[in-house]
Amino acid sequence: MNLATLANTLAVFVYLLGGLYLIAAYLRQSPPKLSLVTGIAAVGVILHGIGAYRSVFDATDFRFGVLILPTLFLWVINVIVLLSSLRKPLHNLFVFLFPLSVVAILSSEFSESPVKGVDPALVAHIVLALLAYGLLTIATLQALLLYYQNHQLKHKKTTGAVQLLPPLQTMESLMFQLLWAGEALLTILIISGLIYTQDLVAQNQAHTMAFSVIAWVIYGVLLWGRHRLGWRGKVAVRWTLGGFAALMLAYFGTQLVYQVVL
Repeated sequence: MNLATLANTLAVFVYLLGGLYLIAAYLRQSPPKLSLVTGIAAVGVILHGIGAYRSVFDATDFRFGVLILPTLFLWVINVIVLLSSLRKPLHNLFVFLFPLSVVAILSSEFSESPVKGVDPALVAHIVLALLAYGLLTIATLQALLLYYQNHQLKHKKTTGAVQLLPPLQTMESLMFQLLWAGEALLTILIISGLIYTQDLVAQNQAHTMAFSVIAWVIYGVLLWGRHRLGWRGKVAVRWTLGGFAALMLAYFGTQLVYQVVL
């Protein structure tokens, strides 16, 4: 068993342990111990990072593909949530992220992605993309929790998992902070992509760029609507989900077509 497989196996075990603990805490309707969740997440992130690095990078080459990229993508998201949860109420997102991380890690073990020579500019672009996608993914998960919380409160259901969530105003404020940060990184990503990519069609980047711009416009309209018209609640959630759908099509959809269908 190589280092990547060993680290990935241990990361899966830790994430499963953390996911079961969070689910059990919610079923008992008792708040999970933040120190324990943070500790589990920290160990999982370290192991996940080692496994992801060894899976993606191979000497002077690296692999990126439809099966292997999600493990690096989820690792970035977990790191962002872990660091942010030290100051903000984000630890509840791990109930979604732990299972998704397990699936991503397992899929990376079966990846046969092509090996390419390392280009520093391309690596920087991919890292920027992962950060932008990571922030906007967290904002989307926050939007789903906000929708659930708003639905429960509207129907006067204040018991169960909803009582474990932060106040509605705090959740909404955090979501828009994440959206602003994600939109800023997405703007830089699009500009750098136009500079780095010499021929969008020849390099199979036309669809990726088109969907990225669509996502950028959707998020921009949402943030404008929030600032000028006070959009919130279901309207904000729908626009957030629409932007995220376009963002996922920007990479995963086009990569699936190019690497699997074509």
